[in-house]
Amino acid sequence: MSKTADLFDARAKTAKKSPLADRMRPRNLDEFVGQEHLVGPDKILGGFVENKELASLIFWGPPGVGKTTLAIIIAKAMDAHFVSFSAVLSGVKDIRAVIAEAKDQLKFYGRRTILFVDEIHRFNKAQQDAFLHHVEDGTITLIGATTENPSFEVNAPLLSRCKVLVLEQLTKDNIKTIMTNALSDKERGFGKLKLEIQEDAFKFIEELSHGEARVALNTLESAVLLAKPDKERKRVVTLKIAQEAMQRRALLYDKGGEEHYNVISAFIKSMRGSDPDAALYWLARMLEAGEDPLFIVRRMVIFASEDIGNADPDAIRVAVAVKDAFHFVGMPEGWIPLAQGVTYLATAPKSNASYMAYQSALQDVKEKGALGVPFHVRNAPTSLMKDLGYAKGYKYPHSYGGYTEQSYLPKELQGKEYYKPTDNGFDKEIKKRLVSYKEKRKQKK
Repeated sequence: MSKTADLFDARAKTAKKSPLADRMRPRNLDEFVGQEHLVGPDKILGGFVENKELASLIFWGPPGVGKTTLAIIIAKAMDAHFVSFSAVLSGVKDIRAVIAEAKDQLKFYGRRTILFVDEIHRFNKAQQDAFLHHVEDGTITLIGATTENPSFEVNAPLLSRCKVLVLEQLTKDNIKTIMTNALSDKERGFGKLKLEIQEDAFKFIEELSHGEARVALNTLESAVLLAKPDKERKRVVTLKIAQEAMQRRALLYDKGGEEHYNVISAFIKSMRGSDPDAALYWLARMLEAGEDPLFIVRRMVIFASEDIGNADPDAIRVAVAVKDAFHFVGMPEGWIPLAQGVTYLATAPKSNASYMAYQSALQDVKEKGALGVPFHVRNAPTSLMKDLGYAKGYKYPHSYGGYTEQSYLPKELQGKEYYKPTDNGFDKEIKKRLVSYKEKRKQKK
């Protein structure tokens, strides 16, 4: 059901009893951490707040990055009547009640209504249509929040009436700042406590929060509560306490150090060796340790071309599809397409023929320099070029059934073979084609 707000005074009164993540919720854009592309100097949300004018918006981004907080900050800055609405719990009847209330606010108090709809993608078409007229005529200003791509989850008429703003996952520096603020804030955080959080414990929470401020603050609060005060009432948060608070173990995996390279090497070699079980283990190790999933996907795309190549031309398409799927889904479910992609690549036939062919061609480029392009394969767009012999003798392959005998390499390299397909997978078919081309060349001689 809806929760109306003139809730800001009520929030202040209950702040001491609320969770740390709620207490530390930024009160204005100056306190807000992250999303600099939206809230920084001269950016769109700062402009809306400064001018006290607002278009209907949809915030699209992962959990815990500030969608709800920004809606509250904007409503407070504009002294608007604020209604928070959950798409999971509410229906058309509730929407109508909110609209009626918004009309009264405007009529009797001259006060606009900002309607915040969390998880707007969960509304069906009829529920979304119920907003349309009232967004258009200004009865309400809508701010929707979604973790799903609004192009697919919000119907077109409503989407056309809203500005979509993309919120990005918080960086580790953002999380570090948010946690540091909570530890030092004497009014809402832990600034009045005698508290020490050890560096490895702090870094553990920072890493394992995966860019979610709420997770970081909830874990920090649990860790502080778990740390027993000593005789001087000082609390020390150790790595062990942080792990207990997070309910996760720290894995040996320094993303900037040797173990990072050891694990990614084991991952690649497992796929190259056609061992999906080992590849899945190393994938899980990296994800659990907080590795950037897009780093893993980049390695998979490279692997698909370097180690599978034309033995299975679908491999590169699968790897790129995994990248797109992960961008669309994000974490925590993003491991699902990653796992599918890893098992496909690990079990695909292998060929590094394209990779090795390029390396061989590159070696000739380095050793022999810029050899001249044969005249018959040069274009001749001018009469002078034709007179000089450009394009003379070129045979258009389509006029000869798709193949004709002629050389395209510089004369110094004629007869050179770089690409040598294997007998694995589709590579074998390509090898047959190349053999047939050789046979045709022999017949022409």
